[in-house]
Amino acid sequence: MNNAIPTYQLNALTEYDSDRLDVYFLEHTNEKLMASLDIPYRGNYYGVGICLRGSAEFKVNLETYIIEPRCLLMNPPETITQWASVSNDFETLTIFFTKEFMTAGRHPAGRHPAGRHPAGRHPATNAIYLDNFSFFEIAAQHAFQLSRSQSKDITASLTMLQQRYNTPHAYQNEILKSLIDILLYKIASIYDQHLLASHTQPVQTRSQLLASEFKKLVHSHFLAERSLTFYAQRLFITSKHLTETVKEVTGKTAGQWIADAVILEAKVLLQNPSLTIAQIADALHFADQSTFGKFFKKSTELSPMAYKQSL
Repeated sequence: MNNAIPTYQLNALTEYDSDRLDVYFLEHTNEKLMASLDIPYRGNYYGVGICLRGSAEFKVNLETYIIEPRCLLMNPPETITQWASVSNDFETLTIFFTKEFMTAGRHPAGRHPAGRHPAGRHPATNAIYLDNFSFFEIAAQHAFQLSRSQSKDITASLTMLQQRYNTPHAYQNEILKSLIDILLYKIASIYDQHLLASHTQPVQTRSQLLASEFKKLVHSHFLAERSLTFYAQRLFITSKHLTETVKEVTGKTAGQWIADAVILEAKVLLQNPSLTIAQIADALHFADQSTFGKFFKKSTELSPMAYKQSL
């Protein structure tokens, strides 16, 4: 059975007749979209936006955010996203882009002073390395309120992007990439301040970086790979070192992170009334329905059927 949670390409957000779209500015929230965003879905793109008016209920990996004016939204690819409700007057400025768009055509950079590289950039290229931004981590906070001055600054950046997006130019893509670069570094500074204010330190230490890489691997491979050995080998460390580091940094064991990813997927699939528990067990690569039921109950204290009935 195919994955029951749809994964949309960026062109699913627009009526443009295009087989592939790598950057898109959503100008009117009431614009007709090709995809249904009120059911859980994944995307192959990044999104950054700010709410101008109205309100919405925005879910990322089943965590609910209430979106109101001056609220900043940041969403990386592959997160399970859902717009549960949107007011009639809801309006945002939002830029969507793929990793391919940001990296295409960028050339290797010279050595950075003191051998260091700015946060967010891959040392081997001049291309922005999107996954190194802490606000694009799967476990990040994907929406929060900005101060008036921060909101004004981010709105100005997005308005500039909107203008350049709608202005044909021989180097339009290069201009857009540079403006997105600037926007992301502005957000990085704001997000770090937000984490400090909430007593949460941004990723800095070697152990924290390792834990972050582990979480990215889990997000990509949890459906097929649930052994610690697999992840330890991919990170070129021992299973013992992986377990100790992840527990130290996150407070949860590596095994718990893997189990949580599976449970999140299961909870979303259980919301689909057309899927049987046996089909969900198969989609999640369990040997049978009974094995899946025991795994789910161990983590949630509910059987899959009891969870389904509680929705």
